[in-house]
Amino acid sequence: MHLRALILIVLIFILEACSQVPFTGRSQTQLIPISTINNLSYTQYDDFLAENNALPGDAPETRLIRRIGNDIVSAVDVYYKANKMEDQLKDFDWEFNVIESEQVNAFCMPGGKVVFYSGIMEVAGNEDALAVVMAHEIAHALAHHGNERMSQMVWAQLGFAALDIALDEQPDDTKNLIMAAAGAGAQIGIMLPFSRKHESEADEIGLYLMTMSGYNPTEAAPFWGRMSKQSAGAPPEFLSTHPGPEKRAENLIRLVPKAREYAKKYPVKASSRYKG
Repeated sequence: MHLRALILIVLIFILEACSQVPFTGRSQTQLIPISTINNLSYTQYDDFLAENNALPGDAPETRLIRRIGNDIVSAVDVYYKANKMEDQLKDFDWEFNVIESEQVNAFCMPGGKVVFYSGIMEVAGNEDALAVVMAHEIAHALAHHGNERMSQMVWAQLGFAALDIALDEQPDDTKNLIMAAAGAGAQIGIMLPFSRKHESEADEIGLYLMTMSGYNPTEAAPFWGRMSKQSAGAPPEFLSTHPGPEKRAENLIRLVPKAREYAKKYPVKASSRYKG
């Protein structure tokens, strides 16, 4: 094929794969079909729960996390409906579970599959701080950060056919990359970290969502400060690519008034929590 024609095809493909991140409007490229990455994600999520010490659904920790998760999802539904974006939620199947582990971590896989470790619940210490984590992880999924960084890896290594080739030739490694794309890389020995841009974006979107859900946005900066002081001054792997604590606190404090404006514009009727 003529080189110029090939370049044109590539450009068209990339343009068609472009989308905008909700709330921030940032342009991004998603080369992997959502249905493909979600199907892999759901399978890996079930396997992960079966292989780890998942608490039962009636455990107090699980019930708490599911309530907070559903609160945040209610805010998502309100915002997307108000902005005529409901069709963008059809590919999400939200689920919330807790792993009994001292590890300080949480992640949300593509398609809305959330895991909290009991270790991070202890650090949080209150429901508002848990909502900070929940909204941050849900924001990663809504912004398709996992697809974006997998797309970057796929494009850089093998081009358009990379995922299909990887699934055929190295299915186990490819499934591990799905987990890594969700932020569970430390658990499986593979790291595909979010960029600081992704983490800051998840902070921002998450702050809006938790405030719309009725949680206190002023708890966000103190919580991330506590996280940065874990492990005798060595932050957990969860924070390896997150913004520095001072910059993060500064950004979150600056965004609190905007988060409150979102809460006024998009009230979540079911919430009876913080309304400041």
